[in-house]
Amino acid sequence: MSIYNINTKFDSYELNERRREALAKIDNAEFGWFHIRACLVAGVGFFTDAYDLFAINLVTPMIGMIYFNGALPSDLDLGIKIAASIGTFIGQIGFGYLADRLGRKKMYGVELMIIIVATLGQSLSGNGYVLSLPAALIIWRLIVGVGIGGDYPLSAVITSEFATTNRRGAMMAAVFAMQGFGYLTTGIVTLILLAAFKDSIIANTQNLDYVWRLLIGFGCIPALVAVYFRLTIPETPRYVLDIENNLNKAERDVANVLKESRNHLQSEDDANEGIISNPAVVKGSFSDFCSYFSKWENFKILFGTSMAWFALDVAFYGIGLNNSFILSSIKFSDVEGDNFSTCWNAAVGQIIIVLLGAIPGYWVTVFTIERLGRIKIQIIGFVMSCILFCILGFAYNPIKDHSVPLFIFLFAATQFFQNFGPNATTFIIPGEVFPTRYRSTGHGIAAGSGKLGAIIAQVGFSHLKDRGGLNNNIPQLLQIFAIFMFIGLVVTFLIPETKGKTLEELANEHELSSNFRQVNNALNDDDD
Repeated sequence: MSIYNINTKFDSYELNERRREALAKIDNAEFGWFHIRACLVAGVGFFTDAYDLFAINLVTPMIGMIYFNGALPSDLDLGIKIAASIGTFIGQIGFGYLADRLGRKKMYGVELMIIIVATLGQSLSGNGYVLSLPAALIIWRLIVGVGIGGDYPLSAVITSEFATTNRRGAMMAAVFAMQGFGYLTTGIVTLILLAAFKDSIIANTQNLDYVWRLLIGFGCIPALVAVYFRLTIPETPRYVLDIENNLNKAERDVANVLKESRNHLQSEDDANEGIISNPAVVKGSFSDFCSYFSKWENFKILFGTSMAWFALDVAFYGIGLNNSFILSSIKFSDVEGDNFSTCWNAAVGQIIIVLLGAIPGYWVTVFTIERLGRIKIQIIGFVMSCILFCILGFAYNPIKDHSVPLFIFLFAATQFFQNFGPNATTFIIPGEVFPTRYRSTGHGIAAGSGKLGAIIAQVGFSHLKDRGGLNNNIPQLLQIFAIFMFIGLVVTFLIPETKGKTLEELANEHELSSNFRQVNNALNDDDD
């Protein structure tokens, strides 16, 4: 294998210009089928993630009815719900690091295979002498969470690095918006299954066992569809340029993606024999990572994105995984002595909330993010969510006692402004603001911080909601969520606006330019 030898000032500038030209082609490309395919392949993963995460919201009440003659004990309910969040935290940090270390392509698809295996494991779990059903579900949901966690940094970074500059935010938002359809589908599938087994469930509640197992198992189908396309997606040109440090291969990959003529490029065989390397590329390492983030201008971005995601997820998962409790507390879903109607109403309530709030919120973000910008949308979302949680928290009892429709509307509005706001932007911004060598790691850290918030929310919700009586403390929890929305608003001002900027501008490209100057000065000194 031969290495391109740089021995003149002209050569170093030539490599710099070739790199910039390759990046400019990606940044300024016409929006085409490849971009649509990238969004679909990444989006199906998020559809699956949301389906698997939020289906459990409808499953745990069924398990309580079948195996515990009523409600699932609070510690088991907490264990089953929090297991996926713990696994997601592990997956976000681990896959984030591995995608920078081993490559986006090598890791993409692995997380879906984990999800498929663990989803099947959940749906086939049973009671045993050594391992109870709830314990088995906790283990499988921990594993499925690892796969779900891996999807966050991988899908964000791959979409970001393939996207054009003026459509990058919309593409990433569209990928993330598939969560809304996954959330909606859990309710729709539940209604279909309940209708199919209605007579047998009314005759014997034990037949709900068919429903929850099929409901969980359905999550495998979209993942199976997407896994092939993820395994065959090309490596991102930015990873090839800045981490593999192979300029020639990156140029060829860009030409392949954009369907350009490749006559002026090396053939496949030539490219394998000769690697054109860039001597000024900064290598990723632990010491360089510490050096890069020890600078306040860089650390404040990592802290701001992480803390904003943490604050959001305290509220987002605090209510998202506990919709059934909240709907029960306002007497919307709980029908005494009728398990079928209770499950049916819980699914209907979830569908209503998603259709009124989550899905519109996601897609308003998609269509406005390139005009309004990320930061403005994030600020709007945090401000409105804070106000709505204050209203729901302080006027909880009067609203639920006198107007259930108003409560549902306000509750759905919080979902709208979380999704037209920080739930989308906290995913998008970390995929843009870090350099290529740490982009996936940085996104994984920010996303993992969010899951720490989700874990804290679940533990807090489980232990506080029933103090003083069943669902007695829900108003106080909604007030706490308002405080976290305010915290998220404050830290948003540490984060730069990314609209209209290339990834290299956002990642302090001047560092690379400085390296080129050092290389050229060294070469000139040698010439002298």
